[in-house]
Formats: sequence, C-alpha cells, structure tokens
Amino acid sequence: MIKGHLQEKGNGKNYYAVISAFDENGKRKQKWINTGIATAGNNKRKAEAKLKEILASYEQGGGVDVFKDYYFADFMIQWLEDMKSEIASTTHASYTQTIDRHILPYFRQRKLKVKDITPAIIRNYINSKLETGLSPNTVRKFLFNISKCLDVAVVDNIIAYNPVKRVKMPTPVKFRGAKRYNEGQIDKLLEISKGSPLEIILLLTLFYGLRRSEILGLRWAAIDFGEKTIAIRHTVVITGGKLHANDRTKNDSSHTVFPMPDMIAQRLTEWRELQEHYKSLQPNDYVDSGYVCTKPNGELLPPNYVSQHFTAMLKKNDLPHIRFHDLRHSSAKFLKGLGFDFKDIQVWLRHGNIQTTMDIYYDLDMEAKENIADTLNSKFEKLAASV
Repeated sequence: MIKGHLQEKGNGKNYYAVISAFDENGKRKQKWINTGIATAGNNKRKAEAKLKEILASYEQGGGVDVFKDYYFADFMIQWLEDMKSEIASTTHASYTQTIDRHILPYFRQRKLKVKDITPAIIRNYINSKLETGLSPNTVRKFLFNISKCLDVAVVDNIIAYNPVKRVKMPTPVKFRGAKRYNEGQIDKLLEISKGSPLEIILLLTLFYGLRRSEILGLRWAAIDFGEKTIAIRHTVVITGGKLHANDRTKNDSSHTVFPMPDMIAQRLTEWRELQEHYKSLQPNDYVDSGYVCTKPNGELLPPNYVSQHFTAMLKKNDLPHIRFHDLRHSSAKFLKGLGFDFKDIQVWLRHGNIQTTMDIYYDLDMEAKENIADTLNSKFEKLAASV
C-alpha cells in the first residue's frame, strides 16, 4: 500500500511529497520528492494535485519498487558488467564500445533515471541518432542494447514495462552496396597474391566464402589432413583496438566442417612447410601461434593488416576497389555462375536462412532474369519477323 502526504522542506520554500511504502524486505520506508511548488502563496491545492499525480504514477507501476531509484547510465554500466559471464568476450567488447560512444553520453547529459525512460524518450533518442547521419540498421543495434538492459529493469521491479518495446523501430535498410569480382578478376587476384602473406588467406576466403574473422581464426588444429576436413570453429576480431580470439562463430550455422579437396590440401601443406622454413630461420624469435594465417615471424595477422594490404594490392595491380568482405560476395557470384542455386549457396556460405542469401545477393537473381530476358528476346524477335 502506497501512501503520501505533503511536507514543507528547504526553509519552507517548497512542498515535498513524502511517499511511504514497503520495500522488498517488508519494511516501511519513506521517499521525499520535491514537487517544485512553492509554499508561499495560495499553492496548497496545486501541491495536493501534484501529490495525487505522483501517487498515481507509483500505483500504476504495480509491483514496481519505488525505492529503486537508479540513473539509467549507472544501471546500464552494471548491466554490461553482469553480461560478461553470459556473452563472448568479443561481443562484450563490441557492446562496451557502442554503449560508451552512443548511449551513455545521451542519457548522462539528460540525467535520466531508469524510471524516467518513456516511449517518448526512446523516440527522441532514435531521432537524435538518425539526424547525425547514422543508418537505421546501426540505430537498431543501439536499441537492442537499451532494450536488453531495460528487460532486466522490469525483472528487478524498477519499471513496470520496457518502453523500447512500445516504440516503432527504424525500418531496416537492406545492404545493396556489395561489389563482386568476376572469374577473370578472381584469377588475377590469386595470381598477384602468390608469395605474399595474403596468398593463403585469399585462396581460402574465395574458395570457402569465409568471413575475415573466420579465416584469421583458422588454426592448424582445425585441419585434419587424414580425414581431409577443415573445421570453422574459432574466430579472431579486433574491437576497441584489441584483438579478441574466441571459440565461437557468428552464429550456429557458421560453425561447420568443410571438405578439403586435394588442391586445397596441397596448398595448405606447402604453406605449413613455408612456416616451418621461417621457423628454422629464426628459432629464438619465431612465435609458434598455431594459426594458419601468420606473418613470417609466426605472429597472427591482425584484421586491419589484412584489409590495408588487400586494398594496397588492388590499387597496385589496377583491380577495382572492393572491401575484403566482398570476396565472400564474389564467392557467391562464382558459385551462381557455376550453376548452383540459392539453397546450395546458403549451405556453403552458412547463412541462417535462405532469405538472408537472397537479400544479400539479390542481383545474382537479376542475372538469371537477364538471361531469361535475352532468350525470350531472341525468340520474340523471330516470331515478330515471321508475322
């Protein structure tokens, strides 16, 4: 039962609402809330109306504990700390970077408490981020963090509902900017990479359609030359300027075992022999990291090294600029050209569902339509000529 009365405080300058309620331990406690209404003048009725408003807001909260009065920024920091044991270190590092840069400053500046977060506040937050030029997809990621945090606040009886779930999310924008190499460009890329640290990276990335994190996370222990298989089960990413290695992939479907044909087995054998040669030349300085993709001294190649040297290689050899991740898209284009359908490509690239494959590689489907259009055009031209 929540009760309240008015009390003068601050040398009698303002009316305060004194809220009485039982805490989670069954003990009665009081909370003083400044109504902002001066005691001077005929303001008693105005203060009583404010008291009723305050009491109503608490009563509408149902089981909300009125004494859990946390600032949202502080609560989110604690939530992030509690998440350490539940998510991968790479994911936690990514969350931390996002929250520190794009969430905490906004709510700290406005001194908002958890109970102050309303759907209107969330809508204002969304608009403020979109106005800075951030994409709807990026803002949706921010809201995911905020919503997960507020879910905990609901469970802890700090708020009655999650306001994020009462707001329309920004409409996601499908990525249409992927560029892909054709067969000739792929051949040239593989040729110019020979003898460089990127040689084996580019071959395996294009052959298996791997993500950068997956190719850099490939270890010799995951390659079975007897069974001729390659297991994708370890990743390396850079977040917040630090390398993070993890025995997790992007999703469950990404965790897989690929067959290893003779050509790939031969190239990997040659690459391992080259690593052993480097090791013999620098026995005291070689870093035996256990990774496949390494520098000549055995150290793991960091993600930014790969992207930067990849870009430089393209520029030096007059190849069109593409992102490293576009090699994965090029692999899909290559498979489509070989006659594989979207289901085959989905399985090979390990998308969670076929719709993801079709959304990302929609223009591959357009190529098939263009072939149909060309064929029909030839037929109809003949028909028109015979009329």
